[in-house]
Amino acid sequence: MPSQQQVQWSQLKVGVLVLVALVALTALVFLMSGNTGGGFLVGKITVRSYFENSAGLKLGAPVNLDGVTIGSVKAIRIAPERPLTPVEVIMKVSKKYQPVLRSDARASLDTIGVLGDTVVDIESKYATGQPVQNGGELKTTETPNLTDVIKSSQGTIEQLNTILAKVNNLVDSLNTGKGSIGQLINNPMLYDKAVNTLNELQALVDGISNGKGSIGKLVADDTLYNRANDTIGKLQHIADEMDSGQGTIGKLLKDETLYNNLKQSTQNLNEILAQINSGKGSIGMLTKNQEFANKLNTTVTQLNEILTQINSGQGTMGKLLKDDRLYNHTDEVMTNSSDLIKAIRKDPKKYLTIHLKIF
Repeated sequence: MPSQQQVQWSQLKVGVLVLVALVALTALVFLMSGNTGGGFLVGKITVRSYFENSAGLKLGAPVNLDGVTIGSVKAIRIAPERPLTPVEVIMKVSKKYQPVLRSDARASLDTIGVLGDTVVDIESKYATGQPVQNGGELKTTETPNLTDVIKSSQGTIEQLNTILAKVNNLVDSLNTGKGSIGQLINNPMLYDKAVNTLNELQALVDGISNGKGSIGKLVADDTLYNRANDTIGKLQHIADEMDSGQGTIGKLLKDETLYNNLKQSTQNLNEILAQINSGKGSIGMLTKNQEFANKLNTTVTQLNEILTQINSGQGTMGKLLKDDRLYNHTDEVMTNSSDLIKAIRKDPKKYLTIHLKIF
């Protein structure tokens, strides 16, 4: 029978063996795990981020930096002090990645595949800040997950279903021959009319191609083309003559005499306007001399008064224009003179007898 010392020694060896096995198993688990982002003896730093929604994120989920696993999620809790981003995610990241993990990097929740697990993805492509410190915070970029996409597209799907229902009703109406388009599809008489119309159009096109009718002559007859060509040729000839300075319009375009005369006339007109503006001459006095303008205004006023008096029959001129007695007397004198002339022509001896008396 073994002694008590041998039994204790055996128990000690079994305990040490179990302890070594547990340590080896734990190390093996850590070494085989891909979520730690480093070896078993590598240090860790704590980094936190705040999200609007956890999107199914679980404890132990991987933390990736540009697709490389650098740590894992250690805690998820609600932070009431941050109502806009209440979900706090605490991550343990391998310290060896601290130099490349910048403080202005952005963290987001991403899904592996379509229906895979949710992971924390950190993007440092445009990060230029200092390395993140232990306990530091990484800003987040919210990306819509599959549930958000389905919810946002729910209204669109319902509208699409409504449109499809209306399209089905429209197709049923067309198949039953309802409406104008339905009759177009199902009525053979309309088809026959359309065929007849196309045949008539084809006959019309054939007639035009053969030169029949006015439009056919315009299309097939070369006379119109020749006339148009002759007209264009004449227009080209006229344009050439004008360009060479021939004719009146050509001289207007090419002869500098007209330009010089126009320039001289413009200069003379400018001189006249300058003299008028300076008060020279009659027109200049009319525009600049106030005394002359007042006299002219007085003269015009007096002339207007005289014409008013004449028009009302006042004065000699007024009576000449308005009094009928002068007209009557003049008419009477003219009548008597005409009668006297007739009498003298009829019996000149009676009126032309000369009596000579000698004293």
